[in-house]
Amino acid sequence: MFGIYLKRELSRRKKAALVIAMGLALGIALVITVNSVSAGMQQAQDKVLKSLYGLGTDMTVTKAQAAPSSNSSGRPKFDFNAKSSSSTKQSSDRVMTQGGQSLASSLVTKVAAQKGVASTVGALTLNVTKVDGSFTQGTAKSSTSSGSSGSSQQGGPGGGQGGGSTGAPQVQGGGASFDVNSYSVAGVDVTDQDLGPLATSKITSGKTFTAAQTNAKVAVVSKSYAKENKYTVGKTFKISGTKYTIIGIATPDSSESTTDVYLPLKQAQTLGDAKNKVTTIYVKATDSQQITTVKATIQKNISGTTVTTSADLASTVSGSLSTASNLATSVGKWLSIAVLVAAFLVAALLTSSAVSRRVREFGTLKALGWPSRKVTRQVVGESIVNGLIGGALGIAIGLGAAYAVTAISPKLTAELGNTGGGGGMGGGPGGGGPGQQAVKNTMEIALSAPVSVTTIALAAGLAIAGGLIAGAMGGWRASRMRPADALRSVS
Repeated sequence: MFGIYLKRELSRRKKAALVIAMGLALGIALVITVNSVSAGMQQAQDKVLKSLYGLGTDMTVTKAQAAPSSNSSGRPKFDFNAKSSSSTKQSSDRVMTQGGQSLASSLVTKVAAQKGVASTVGALTLNVTKVDGSFTQGTAKSSTSSGSSGSSQQGGPGGGQGGGSTGAPQVQGGGASFDVNSYSVAGVDVTDQDLGPLATSKITSGKTFTAAQTNAKVAVVSKSYAKENKYTVGKTFKISGTKYTIIGIATPDSSESTTDVYLPLKQAQTLGDAKNKVTTIYVKATDSQQITTVKATIQKNISGTTVTTSADLASTVSGSLSTASNLATSVGKWLSIAVLVAAFLVAALLTSSAVSRRVREFGTLKALGWPSRKVTRQVVGESIVNGLIGGALGIAIGLGAAYAVTAISPKLTAELGNTGGGGGMGGGPGGGGPGQQAVKNTMEIALSAPVSVTTIALAAGLAIAGGLIAGAMGGWRASRMRPADALRSVS
């Protein structure tokens, strides 16, 4: 009897049922859309952090870079002298540690001993600035920062100056032509590559380091750097006169690599004159839910260091990605709540109004012996069906909206600045370790809107909840009717 009556009443009141269902559908669709876009924002932010900072760890331990002395600019110096009238070609590499002050390698073991730490590995980040020049009739001096790359300066007779910006190569006296190129080098602990600069890249050509190559003159180069310099597996190149053989090409999991060359840690320490030193300690926690606690423990027990987590880096993200993410998580959330409340209220009022128009019907049923609970059950049943119809429509509309966002894939920009203090994980031209760069890292990323099973389940739950609320209101109104109401409604 319940099913037959339910079917008949819904078919008789299709328009009213559709209005109630559509009200719920719009609220549910908005919830699905906001949730899926928020999930897409989170994925985009994770991708940005992983791409620009090489996240393959829970946190890193670094030490802030000391300020340069008053008589030092902090930039590497290059001095070239041409004493004869003939052209003199010279080449020089300057290797500097990057990303903060060096830490003693023994700190890697000390950090590993802290409560909540599962594993640690040390890495050394270097910046190599290479100058190739040709000079005649005079003295040429150049001073450049490790951030310059690919610049070329020409000096004419009479001692003109080449380059007009601070830190650019300068030539004084005689003719000169030279190029300045900079690239990043990361020293990798070859005995544990699950953490560190190379952890978030895949070897797509050749092979990675073996545990036996702790001090071998071998290198892995990034895909972009190999392409730029036409490097292939088996080729060799020199850094400060030391020849290295390329054994592998590394491709990052996403975006471009921030590290150009990977060397065994001992080789990097030798090049950087940093024996038994590292610039970054990568840390993996035993429980990802306790990262904040582990961070506090390390900072308390190992003074003078800065511990940076992915949450710290996330707070530095700016640009349209950050703006859109804030809108989705704040404005979108409250808008969804407001629309849902309005949809539930409208559904309840419409159901109550529909019950009021059925006074004769319900009064007659009570006169025939129907108890109030049976009438209430009938009204609630109709409302739940309306809610389920609204839920189905809402899920369909929400999925359509999410698919449209993914298909359009709007482009968002993201910038990551300095985290202050000891820096962030990886980052900047130094890659692999903390990057205290004056220039922000910027990238463009496409937004998607993935819909999870949890979101669908939430939508179904909201549909049922909306039906129950509307049914409760309508059932309460129906339960108050008396058989006499039916007689009074007869004109």
